[in-house]
Amino acid sequence: MPLDATAESGNHARMTDRWILGTMTGTSLDALDISLVRVKGQGLESRAEIKRHATHDLGDVRDRLRAACNGSPLSARDWAALALDFGCLHASAMKSLAGDQRIDLAAVHGQTVVHAPPLSWQMVNPWPIAHALQCPVVSDLRGADLAADGQGAPITPLADWILFRHHDPTAVINLGGFCNMTWLASEAAGPQTTRGADICPCNHLLDAACRIALGQPFDRNGDVALSGKADETAMADLMNVLRRATNLGRSLGTGDEGMEWIDRTAKNLAPAVLLATVARAVGTHIGQTAMASSSKPRRVVIAGGGARNRALREAIATAIAPVRLCESTEFGVPNEARESAEIAILGALAWDGIEITLDHITGRRANPIRHGQWCLPKP
Repeated sequence: MPLDATAESGNHARMTDRWILGTMTGTSLDALDISLVRVKGQGLESRAEIKRHATHDLGDVRDRLRAACNGSPLSARDWAALALDFGCLHASAMKSLAGDQRIDLAAVHGQTVVHAPPLSWQMVNPWPIAHALQCPVVSDLRGADLAADGQGAPITPLADWILFRHHDPTAVINLGGFCNMTWLASEAAGPQTTRGADICPCNHLLDAACRIALGQPFDRNGDVALSGKADETAMADLMNVLRRATNLGRSLGTGDEGMEWIDRTAKNLAPAVLLATVARAVGTHIGQTAMASSSKPRRVVIAGGGARNRALREAIATAIAPVRLCESTEFGVPNEARESAEIAILGALAWDGIEITLDHITGRRANPIRHGQWCLPKP
């Protein structure tokens, strides 16, 4: 059974109206996303409202994080300095977004520098955050699941259930470095009917193709991809790569980014053709996977950085037709805020003693330990 948080956390556990900051930096390393969420109620009965959010540039930390994620060797001193600097960046950005609002809890995902279960590291030094905000901070949200032989991912399905459970059967798709998906039944069915999975590399492929073809970090709005026509042979090859990733039946991470396809294909295609091929293949596979569920969704909701790519959106929409494609913003969840808001929600659930991952999704065993690493203020 999950531990009772009340004795440890005092009045915070008894609060029915909590203000929580959540943060996320995805594997595409585009920015630090922060959301301020008002959580009413406790546990699985809680309701969440995103009050404001911000996207904070990673500055000179970005290149160091990318090098770390790519496996560049670092000394112990360099690792410690990177974790500290990243924590300080969080602290400054979170304090700025909080303003005069009292913060009851900060939930911090950290940067995934490696994910190959049972190995997984979401790196950040949380102590500068606790010092700056003077509130409890929870981090390392995947660790308890991994310790119980789980994959540690996808981590967001229960938070998706909290945010979107009032709507008809829905597929919620995160278009991040990797695409992950949550299939929701009705609210009355409860979270145990929720399904979720990592699907395939997404922005990893789109951005890598753009860096090679254009020397730019990403194809803004998918404009270049829309100007090109997909190469059918290269697209079929990439679709096979994406299907194999989905069929692995596990969380995706280090080594699953699809770079082997980029390496063997990018040099043979014109820039617009390359970007069109990647966007169409990735979008088509994601859309087909959304509709392959035994309980067909009545709508497909997208969020994340890839939602801004029109070529990717069009490919998904074509694959799911006539089911409607919509953005999470329509449900009061801004595209760029969904993941950071859901980290805040998971922090609240962990604070309430709820196991924040779903065992039928991650494969974990029963877990008698409290989820997350906690930095707690003086009682």
